[in-house]
Parts: sequence; structure tokens; C-alpha cells
Amino acid sequence: MGISFAGVAGRIGPEPLRRRLVAFGGALDGIVAGRDDRAVSQRVALVAFVTRVVSAIIALGSQALMARWMGEHEYGILVVVWVAAIIVGGLACLGFQISVVRFIPEYLERKQTGLLRGIIVGARVYGFTVATVLALVGAAGLYFFPGVVSNEHVMPFYLAAICLPMLAVGEIQDGIARAFNWAKIALWPTYIYRPLLILFFMWLAIRLGSAADAVTAMYASIAATWLMTAFQGWQLRRRLKTRIEPLKRVYTLLPWVAVSLPIFLVEGFFNLLTNVDILIVGALMVPEDAAIYFATVKTLALVHFVYFAVRAGAAARFSHYYVAGDRSRLESFLRDTLHWTFWPSLAVSGLLLLFGHFLLSLFGASFTSGYPLLFIFILGLLARASVGPAESLLTMAGQQRITAALYFGVFFVNVALNFLLIPLIGLKGAAIATAVSLTLEAIALVIVVRIRLGINSWIGFNLLPAHRAAEAR
Repeated sequence: MGISFAGVAGRIGPEPLRRRLVAFGGALDGIVAGRDDRAVSQRVALVAFVTRVVSAIIALGSQALMARWMGEHEYGILVVVWVAAIIVGGLACLGFQISVVRFIPEYLERKQTGLLRGIIVGARVYGFTVATVLALVGAAGLYFFPGVVSNEHVMPFYLAAICLPMLAVGEIQDGIARAFNWAKIALWPTYIYRPLLILFFMWLAIRLGSAADAVTAMYASIAATWLMTAFQGWQLRRRLKTRIEPLKRVYTLLPWVAVSLPIFLVEGFFNLLTNVDILIVGALMVPEDAAIYFATVKTLALVHFVYFAVRAGAAARFSHYYVAGDRSRLESFLRDTLHWTFWPSLAVSGLLLLFGHFLLSLFGASFTSGYPLLFIFILGLLARASVGPAESLLTMAGQQRITAALYFGVFFVNVALNFLLIPLIGLKGAAIATAVSLTLEAIALVIVVRIRLGINSWIGFNLLPAHRAAEAR
């Protein structure tokens, strides 16, 4: 029999404290052992959050070591190239990394095993093919149009192209695993094992006499990315054998693409909105500035990861409730996700403001100049956290087109503000552009969810007493 948290808590401390601990332990028991939809979603979100917390610690430590090994200049080159690779790898999926989260619960619900097997295989083949084409086109562009990027960036970009196919396949496999609520398979290879492997391969290369530069780091990234994506695929195959009957695969490419392309626009603009500031800083400022900016963003990973953890556990459940037409449970679950997102984000933000200076110093003494940027970033991140994974709700409810238009508008504002403010006030300008864009994103999502679905998706509304909430509806 498993451990009961409530039972353990009942033997701790004086009576008043014990009562509170028992209540908290009972809630944990419900999350760990519960089999209802809410418990499953909480468990997925909890696993995702814990994974992201551990990942944030690993990422912070590994990036700090990389920065110290490489120096600001080479590290600045690396982060711009790697961020660009992550963005293009996500774009190469053409929306399938999210559409699988929508289709798989639908096919499971309707027992359409042929279509289920078809999309699990077809989505990965599609992503690999598109990413390979993009990698070849990008490499050809670098070769035939010299001078588009600086000479010191050319070789790292060539190497990044080798990563693209497996980055795309990894994203789609993440989505497949999330659709089945297999949070460990979805998250651990990408967010735990891969950064550790990159760090190990980089350390090994330096020990064997390689230069501690961006080229060596990209070789380490290639090895880690291909190994971990293959490992994740093996894990998926093993689990799927026990879950799905070996029936003939059915492929309906056109319907899949019709749904995926609007999602591609949503995810594409979402990823660009999240990372474009780093690319613009890399283009307008020297690599040392890009390094400091990226290090500052990395220290905010814990706040980011609360949102992404809840999002990882929410999408499949949104799809399930929407397909089933269960509006009451859909609204109730959305309210849960708002609280799961906002309050932990608020708490972690406070801790980061307290310890941010120390965390930045781990990268090197000069990196602490990014500390004031934390205050600006956090305002935008809390604005986003106040609406929870509202864009996932819209996407799973078939509102991809309006969501794509929303993100295009916010992305355009973000780019314009970055190009306007960075030349004027440097890194603070980039931080302000990002914070303003995140706030506009949150406001727009609240409005669209209310108009299209008739649901209130802002944490402030969900703090109202029940009778006030009913009046607002």
C-alpha cells in the first residue's frame, strides 16, 4: 500500500498545526491516488511543474557553467543560435505538436483506432520531413548568401540545421505523450536529460582538447538532441503497444493539415513572442549583451514553468470536455487552472526578486547588471499568469483562427517595440517590450475567450463571491 500523506501528517506537531497538515495531506492523497479527471489533471500538472522546477535548476546551473567555460562573447553567440534553432524546430511541426493533443483524445473517445495510429506515426514523419527541408534551405541560404549573418555565427548555424529534424520530432512526441497524460515521457527527455547530456558532452569535449566555443557547444547539442529524441520515441513505442490495438493505420492528411495550420500560426506567433526579443537583442547588440539578457531570462524560468506545467496538463482535458459538450466541467476546470497558474507564479516571482542578484552572479560578475530587468519581466509574466492557459482552451475549442490573429497582432507590437526601444535604452527596452506584449496578450485572451466561448478567464473574476460571479455572467 502507498504512503498516506494525511496519515503521516496526523502524527506531526500540536493539534492546530496537525489539523492543517492533515487537510493538506488529504489534498495531496487525492492528487496522487485519485482517478477522476480533476485528480489526473492535477497529477499531470504537478509532475510537469516538478519536472520544470528541476529542469529550471538544471538549466540555470548548466547555463551558468557554459557561460563561465565559454566567456560572454562565445556564450552570446551560442544562445542566439540555439534560440533560433528552437524557434524553427517548433515552426517545422506546422502545428502538429498541438493538434495531436486535440485529435488523440477525440479518437480515443470515439474508438477510432486506425486514425489514432495514423496520426501518431504520420505527425512525426510530417514534422521530420518539413524540418529537414527547412534545414537544407537554411544551409543553402547561408552558403549562397554570405554576409547575411556574421562570420562567427555561420558555422554554429550550419550545425543548428542538423538539430532541426530531431527538435521537430521531439516537439511532436511531447504532444503525443501529453495527449495520453504521460507527463514523464513528454517532459523528462527534453527538459531533464537533454540539458544534462549537452553539459556532459561539452565538458568531455573541453577535457579532450576542444575549444570552449559556440561550435563545440553546438556539436554537444546535436549529439544530445538526437540521442534524447530517439530515446523518447522508444519510450512512446513501448507504452503505445500496451494501449492501442495493432490495427491498420488510417491517414487523413488534409483534415489534419486543415486543423494544424491555424494552430501552427498560433504556436508560431506564441513561440516568436516568447523568444523574438533574444533574437533582436542578438541582432542589434553585441554578443556580450545577448548573453546577459539570456541569463536574465533563464533566471525567470521558474515563473515561466508554472504556466507551461499547467498548460501541459490542461490541453488534453480541455479537448476532452469540449468534444463531450460538458460545459460545466470545462468552466470548472478552467477556474482550477487559473488558480494553479497565478498563485504559484506570484510566489515564485517574489522569491526570484529576493535571490535574483545571487542567481545572476553564478553566470559571472558582469551578468548581475541584468538584475533590474527582472522587475520589468515579472510584471508581464504575472499578467500572463492571471489568465492561465487560455490560448490552449481556445485552440482545443476550435478557435485557432482568431487566436492566431490575436498572436500575430501581439507579435507585431512586440517586434515594433523591440526595434524602437532597444536602440534608445538597450536591454531595458527589450524587457519593457516583452512585458507590454505579455500584458496585451493577456487582455486580448480574456476578451476573445469571453466573446467566443462565453467564459470568464481572468483570475480576478474568479476571486469574486459566487453570487457576484453569477451576476457577471
